[in-house]
Amino acid sequence: MKRALLLAALAASLLSAATPKKPKLVVAIIIDQFRYDYLTRFRGDFTAGFDRLLRHGALFTNAKYIHFPTVTAIGHSTFLSGGTPSITGIVGNDWYDRQENKAVTSVSDSDTKLVGGGNDPGASPHRLLVSTLGDELKMSDGGKSRVIGISLKDRAAILPAGHMANAAYWFDLKSGNFVSSTYYFQELPGWVSDFNAGRSADKFMGVKWLNHTLPTERKAYFGNNTESPFEASPYGNEVMEQFVERAIAAEQLGKRDVTDILTVSYSSNDKVGHDYGTFSPEEREVTIATDKLLERLFQALDRQVGLDNVLVVLTGDHGVSLSAQEAQANRMPGGRYPGSTVKNVIQGALAARYGEGQWVAGSWDLSIFLNRKLIADHHLDPVEVRRAAAEAAYTVDHLARVYTWDQLVSGAVPGDEMSRRVMNGFNVRRSADLNFMPEPYWLVTNSTTSHGTTYSYDAHVPVIFLGPGIVPGHYDDSVTVNDIAPTLATILEVETPSGSIGRVLTEMFAK
Repeated sequence: MKRALLLAALAASLLSAATPKKPKLVVAIIIDQFRYDYLTRFRGDFTAGFDRLLRHGALFTNAKYIHFPTVTAIGHSTFLSGGTPSITGIVGNDWYDRQENKAVTSVSDSDTKLVGGGNDPGASPHRLLVSTLGDELKMSDGGKSRVIGISLKDRAAILPAGHMANAAYWFDLKSGNFVSSTYYFQELPGWVSDFNAGRSADKFMGVKWLNHTLPTERKAYFGNNTESPFEASPYGNEVMEQFVERAIAAEQLGKRDVTDILTVSYSSNDKVGHDYGTFSPEEREVTIATDKLLERLFQALDRQVGLDNVLVVLTGDHGVSLSAQEAQANRMPGGRYPGSTVKNVIQGALAARYGEGQWVAGSWDLSIFLNRKLIADHHLDPVEVRRAAAEAAYTVDHLARVYTWDQLVSGAVPGDEMSRRVMNGFNVRRSADLNFMPEPYWLVTNSTTSHGTTYSYDAHVPVIFLGPGIVPGHYDDSVTVNDIAPTLATILEVETPSGSIGRVLTEMFAK
């Protein structure tokens, strides 16, 4: 009996030694559109935050996303849930909701209102079907922990933070304010209103970066969700960093007897990448600027909380392809055609075959939603219509694969990695009628470049942990971004988020 007790005590001691101590604050950072090779290509330019992470952190060099499409909302929903779209229900940035009979975004919620901006509808995580790390943490301690998400984009602030978050804040281009939603509270906290009153973003009007001068007229400067000179510059991240530092101090994060979580998403990198390209001087400039902002964040954390009490994890929400011009310049295969090309071909083919009507209900990225009501009204077999739509799509040059809803629901797809990732992205209630994959480096977009495929350049991103109990170094085995959430849950000694399919990255734990 004594021997058994001794063995049990020894096992408990070894387990305790192997798992890092609970931090006071988890800072979960995601950089929008951040390929892994940005760390290696710009390594010589890093003197600040990235340099700290690469010298003192645990870098996983072969981390991939294992879902389709590789877009912002899905990457952010994966980050701290560990799930894939098949489980989380977040199947894109936007999709056609068949129950609501309208186009929706990943966080749109007509039952909420914007707080701090205009009278527009708000947003919430109600479309996310699973828990996040923050949800599990708050359930474990009766809601004592504080969980806050911050980004320029609503989906990037809301989805990592989860259902029980105390707040999510994002930047509203109409008002020039950081805003939130009635899902969280009816009025902005005083510190947020004070920050907005300082009009931090306005200070960069007319400022020059590289060969670009930002507009001096507010409407042109802030732009819209598609084109925003402010957000498509390093200064979008700069203003968000100021807001993050204010939040750490005002919310007293990491200063109580429980663990708090702060999620931070840098969005300007994505806007710059889409506008200027993967190998552009602008991409290098925004990456170097992010290096400096990360160090400012770490210094603020050290002042406020002490870095010995902080666990940092950093990743990207997706990568990005070469632009068509970059592919051509490097004699790589590739090119581009407008984002509406496949949609228009399918619409024309179905109209010619079945009669006039709006056969395509919506299309986003690499997904096509058919008008199921029109199909039913014409008493057509939906399987046949989807097959006809796929046949039409294949007439478009440079499409590698087309997957129909019927193939995915039955699993009748090739058994390769591409198909496995498309299956991981398939949710039976929400996913599109057709998903298509262009050939490598072929872009279906109106932007300079884009992302969304299962190819390595879209799926390969950094994963870096930094903090007490984490053994620094390069870890070259293949891992997935889905591994982050269960790893953090193990460190915090809380239940693994409900949809997680990842493993615990014990190889970086101090023994």
